[in-house]
Amino acid sequence: MPVEFLTDEHAASYGKFNEEPTRPELERFFFLDDEDRKLIAKRRGDHSRLGFAL
Repeated sequence: MPVEFLTDEHAASYGKFNEEPTRPELERFFFLDDEDRKLIAKRRGDHSRLGFAL
């Protein structure tokens, strides 16, 4: 039995920004900081690190 959980408004805006993201928001979500790199370095192989980062 299918159930809709998004309103029409939410469905229409899915995958879009409500407003333009700020520079700090873009930097947080699209760049890795030192803490991110430390966490990634704990993973074993290079292929695992890339997959984990993504």
